[in-house]
Amino acid sequence: MTDNVTLDIERSTAIWNDPTQELTTRVDALVAAMTLAEKVAQLYGVWVGASADGGEVAPYQHEMEETVDLDALLETGLGQLTRPFGTAPVDPALGALSLLRTQQRIVAANRFGIPALAHEECLAGFATWGATAYPVPLSWGATFNPGLIRRMAATIGADLRRLGVHQGLAPVLDVVRDARWGRVEETVGEDPYLVGTVATAYVQGLESTGVVATLKHFVGYSASRAGRNLAPVGMGPRERADVMLLPFEMAIRESGVRSVMHAYTDTDGMPSAADEELLTGLLRDTWGFTGTVVADYFGIAFLHTLHGVAGNWGEAAGAALAAGVDVELPTVKTFGEPLRAALAAGQVPEALVDRAVHRVLTQKAQLGLLDPDWSPVPPALNGVDIANPDAVRGIVDLDPPTNRALAREVAEQAVVLLRNDGILPLAQATRIAVVGPQAGSPTATLGCYSFPVHVGSRHPQLPVGIDLPTLARALGGEFPASEVLVEVGVGVDSPETDGIAAAVEAARGADVVIAALGDRAGLFGQGTSGEGCDAESLALPGLQQQLLDALLDTGTPVVVTLIAGRPYALGRAVDEAAAIVQSFFPGEEGPSAIAGLLSGRVEPQGRLPVSVPRGTGGQPTTYLAARLGHASDVSNLDPTPAYGFGHGLSYTRFDWSELTVERAATPTDGELRLGFTLRNSGDRWGSEVVQLYAHDPVASVVQPVQRLIGYLRVPLDAGNRCRVEVTVPADVFSFTGRDGRRVVEPGEVELRLSSSSTRPRLVTTVALTGPVRRVDHTRRMHPLFTVNPMD
Repeated sequence: MTDNVTLDIERSTAIWNDPTQELTTRVDALVAAMTLAEKVAQLYGVWVGASADGGEVAPYQHEMEETVDLDALLETGLGQLTRPFGTAPVDPALGALSLLRTQQRIVAANRFGIPALAHEECLAGFATWGATAYPVPLSWGATFNPGLIRRMAATIGADLRRLGVHQGLAPVLDVVRDARWGRVEETVGEDPYLVGTVATAYVQGLESTGVVATLKHFVGYSASRAGRNLAPVGMGPRERADVMLLPFEMAIRESGVRSVMHAYTDTDGMPSAADEELLTGLLRDTWGFTGTVVADYFGIAFLHTLHGVAGNWGEAAGAALAAGVDVELPTVKTFGEPLRAALAAGQVPEALVDRAVHRVLTQKAQLGLLDPDWSPVPPALNGVDIANPDAVRGIVDLDPPTNRALAREVAEQAVVLLRNDGILPLAQATRIAVVGPQAGSPTATLGCYSFPVHVGSRHPQLPVGIDLPTLARALGGEFPASEVLVEVGVGVDSPETDGIAAAVEAARGADVVIAALGDRAGLFGQGTSGEGCDAESLALPGLQQQLLDALLDTGTPVVVTLIAGRPYALGRAVDEAAAIVQSFFPGEEGPSAIAGLLSGRVEPQGRLPVSVPRGTGGQPTTYLAARLGHASDVSNLDPTPAYGFGHGLSYTRFDWSELTVERAATPTDGELRLGFTLRNSGDRWGSEVVQLYAHDPVASVVQPVQRLIGYLRVPLDAGNRCRVEVTVPADVFSFTGRDGRRVVEPGEVELRLSSSSTRPRLVTTVALTGPVRRVDHTRRMHPLFTVNPMD
């Protein structure tokens, strides 16, 4: 094999390599020419790690699976390469060279010259060494700005594409139902409309670069009992349809997404990986999805080991194929020899393999992997002497200033000001005490799936690869005339209290205290937030509440800053802190965003994508609850939040006035029009988030007290006004009725134009008239907002 920039073998001129032919014709011909073993080989991946010196990748030895013999596999081909960049720290350019050489080997080894499809994680940026660490999805939700998230995703996709990656395993469309769940940080929030709109924008951005986005986890993963990772899900079909499925439905219809990942969990005894009604009946036959369904890692094997619905690996493979799973990830297990044996024994129909391989090869053809001019050389290595690894090393920058500027913009729009007694913006203080475990930790602002936490933590001897300023450093730069004192006080979850006395002493001698509290992201119990890091309650981890109470007792004004993966109850601070600033793992530029908000350089713009509880227990609860889910006289537990969904303060003031309704009634197939005047009556620029909620007081089935049906971020200069007009189709009031079908019912509906779920600003009652109307997945999902300046 040579290192030429063209393939060492000549691409076939067979019909499947002819881009002038219809796609279906090409794929049909290729499938017909393949042996059964060659078809099966396209249905699994191998977990690999790129070589640090640019050589070929090596199979990754994962603790859950035995290693594979790559040489033995490649003769029949290979469907996917799992995380060549995201398995170990490797210079990105050398990683691209390693992937290039491996693709050459794969193409040369199989008789059709079919490359593998390479996928990576990209939940908070390209999960590889040296790449920009963006805010986590919960921060995306806090921006209430799909357009911004679309731009971020397009940037991530461009970085993936130029290194030869074809598919990204994001976004997560799970809706938060219990904030104790460890993966809350990976979600967009607790409202399905917010999740759907923001996640759809992310998919549009990623797919615009040619990278295949992957919706996950389909469906219900976040509704696991007691917030435990991978626990059973007990929801009914109505909650599943109206809450959990809505974001997926929206994304599949509006985003152009080409891949879906099944969830690990079972719902009412049916594992998603074996649910034909879900993966084929709903996803494909009803919604019309035509892409690939990929397994969550080890999810097919779990049908045998965890769910107990398959007696052996072959049965698990057959059940997944029958349900509609096309690709086994991360590595070959059930779709290898167990599937081949089941096929030979007649236990699995070959037609199921043909169906899946047709989808896989169609996607490869769409990506150009079957074209005669396909080259393994990614754009980043074009024109480079790839025969010389030393000439390749260091030529790819995945964290350039433009990326960091975008990460900063997302972080600044995501940080939420929860409380302010007037202390913020903070004047230059003589002495600032920064106290808490998040003050000096470089990785405090990074989520579980950021590379420095997810992979880099296993390689502490290596540099982190990107600049990660601490909050203390950012505050020092933001307040150069102030003396900044730093005390840890307590660890994130440490039982030690030895540092509290020094923290209190520093607080007493300061003009203001910045309490830096929150989470440590990690995996499977190695952190307080992240996959497998579920919480018993929503009390601050460890002894942080004890530290916070001690700081409040000093009498020095305390500004609480939270850098976390989920919301936490804050005890006395809700009433006694001078200010509270909430951020959700805001990424590498998070410290700058927080410091800028405290100084006033940055206008607070974030809004809560999840409610902040007042008490530590009483879970699960979200704002999206029926009447019985709210405070009542028949229970001593009050789930009323300290700060509700959508809440966020500003440094300016917004006045809402002059509500008009064009018509007070419309048919169940009609639309409503209303408008109001929004004025920035303060003395500085600001950005208000207009939130539209629907309250249906009488329905045929129990409804949430209110639910978000639309929103719009509206920036305004000081003193300026605008007229916000909203057209509301009756379709957005639909819900799943008694017979399991989605309906729009006649009757009165209250529309609430609000600045949060707990603060309606303008309210009107309208009527839907006519008969009950059935709607389906083709219904209108969004109100239409228009903004007309008045000054």
